[in-house]
Amino acid sequence: MASSASAPTASAHRQPRWYNYWGWGSGDMLGAGAQAVITGWLLYFFTTFCNLSAAEAGLILGLPRLLEAITCPLIGYVSDNLRHTWIGRRIGRRKIFLIATIPLLPSFALIFIAGHSFTYYLLTFIFFEFVYTMFLIPWETLAAEMTNDYRKKAKFAGARMIVAQSSAILASYLPTLIIGSLGGKDSPSTFLIMAAIFGAIFSLVVTLVVIFTWERPYTDAEKQVQSAPLDLKTALLIPVVMFRDLFSTLRIRAFRQHLSIYLGGYISQDIFNTAFPIFVVTVMMGATLIISQLLTIMYVAQLISVMIAINIVIRTGPVIAYRIAISFFGTGLLLFLAFYYLRPAGFVADLGALDGNMLSALNPASATFSPVLIFWLFVPILLAGLGRGTLNFVPWSIYNYLPDVDEAVTGQRREGIFAGVMTLVRKLAQSAAIICTGFIIDLGGYVSPKAGPGEAMQQTPEAIATITWLLILGPILVMLAGLLASWRFRLNARTHGVLMAEIDHLRAGGTEPTSPEARAVVEDLSGWKYAQLWGRNTLAAVRR
Repeated sequence: MASSASAPTASAHRQPRWYNYWGWGSGDMLGAGAQAVITGWLLYFFTTFCNLSAAEAGLILGLPRLLEAITCPLIGYVSDNLRHTWIGRRIGRRKIFLIATIPLLPSFALIFIAGHSFTYYLLTFIFFEFVYTMFLIPWETLAAEMTNDYRKKAKFAGARMIVAQSSAILASYLPTLIIGSLGGKDSPSTFLIMAAIFGAIFSLVVTLVVIFTWERPYTDAEKQVQSAPLDLKTALLIPVVMFRDLFSTLRIRAFRQHLSIYLGGYISQDIFNTAFPIFVVTVMMGATLIISQLLTIMYVAQLISVMIAINIVIRTGPVIAYRIAISFFGTGLLLFLAFYYLRPAGFVADLGALDGNMLSALNPASATFSPVLIFWLFVPILLAGLGRGTLNFVPWSIYNYLPDVDEAVTGQRREGIFAGVMTLVRKLAQSAAIICTGFIIDLGGYVSPKAGPGEAMQQTPEAIATITWLLILGPILVMLAGLLASWRFRLNARTHGVLMAEIDHLRAGGTEPTSPEARAVVEDLSGWKYAQLWGRNTLAAVRR
């Protein structure tokens, strides 16, 4: 049976303060900021300024994530198992990875240099994705290690998401700011400057994470554990053990349900992010400035949504928040579909009269004031943003509690492997979504500008229809799949409290549940019979 020595009781002696929440959460300036730039702009940048087709751009964005089928679980496994090594004890099994990424993160700018080949962009993107993963997985574990309290974990997730949405606002608005300050409308230099700014910010925020976070303290029993020498046989078995751990997480019922919710919310956004800039160019007849401002509005709405969702999740649990989010995002998408069919009279002419400043349409005293523009430019994107913010927050608020469910089953803490699996599944799904989106856009007949300005090019009706239906139907179908999975998900503040009390009972040597309700809750969350908990099962056996 697994030892209770790994229980994180010591973490209760140190309580997070406001600067710990925000210090850890600042890491999502990299986690979400990089993804906001990549998913929001990179396919547009490649097809507009690098003479690449949508299919080629999709391959560059998708192929590196397939390699992470190895790197994600490997980093999670190594991070978990550094605990009993000299490096892990002196520097930190999580922080050693974070420190290593600090000087490498400015390489983000290399991706946004125009005029290179497909191979150049593929290799630079692979390198950055590896550095990004080396930060992301150890960082994600820290909130679960810093506290066991349901509300505090929700606050960590909330701080993270507020930073994430703020970074997305920055990613969407920087092109507007750079164009306004330096000129170069629809120029590749806009994106290079943006990437260089973000690269410097990334290194700064990782430094803040290292300063303001801590790892789960060692128990007395753990301090006595000495790491076994690494011989050839042990080294050769690492991939076997790593993938065994990887697949063992899928035997936790709450984690399987969580993955469905996670993918439903995030893949829908991957499809939207990839297709939306092209939709704006081909259907709404906008250019870089309009795309930038629409994305900024959406991310501001997402920020507001996250702040509301924090309270909903703390009070009622994640499922209700998830369902509300789907309705908002879906309504926004259907309005974009309505725009495609209605093509409001005078919209394109009124949009051109704005000269790239959407806010002037809101001013009744301005000659460019237009109720038609106000509705079609602001309402759909605001609704989409309100839904997307909550879709972003819910899965990562849930993640902080999943190692607790796993501990009830195995008697061990495996934050690293859970973060590795989540990131792996996310990136594989994202890879497939982006590659498929790029190919579908290409198959529909979309014509990429030949490294010229990002103004709208003449597209066939078939190409425009393909982009529109991909933007609308793809996210809705994926979200509905996540909605079906959410009906049976029962992890919330009440059930988590029951779970934690039962873990304390098991840790003290208990073998029978404290109440029929406790049995029902723990068995429902874990998917295992009570008699099999705390290491008395085949799942814990593979960990030995």
